[in-house]
Amino acid sequence: MKDRINSGHNIPLIGSFTISTDKDRLDIAAIHDYLSQRSYWAQGRTIEAVQKSIDNSLCFGVYDENDNFAGFARVVTDYVVFAYLLDLFILEQYRKQGVGKSLVDHIINSPMLQDVRWRLDTQDAHELYKKFGFQEPIFPKKIMEKRKVQK
Repeated sequence: MKDRINSGHNIPLIGSFTISTDKDRLDIAAIHDYLSQRSYWAQGRTIEAVQKSIDNSLCFGVYDENDNFAGFARVVTDYVVFAYLLDLFILEQYRKQGVGKSLVDHIINSPMLQDVRWRLDTQDAHELYKKFGFQEPIFPKKIMEKRKVQK
């Protein structure tokens, strides 16, 4: 399943940026650094946890014109019923160029993910994701979660 979206090839994204689902190209150290040190949602996530999450997700890497790693997102999906967008970020030096918006657009409009119900969690980007059709749950009382217990 890992290459069902674009077979790992470079696909034009925006400007000179490209996107790929080839997990071998991902900069795991950069992803771990961003998630565990700079994101608000994954502080302290271990490199082992980052690697395991990548191994078990459909991943999207973003690269600049020199093939330098520029951003990342992953989707947990069964390709039929649901897709959960997670860990999306663009490195600071590549922001304000529309790369993040283009990445979201590419992912949610991927042919293999057209018929799924999307889900994501965000603390501060509600207005951004609303532009792509995301909304607050109609029946939030129907949604439950089991949180990891801190020891």
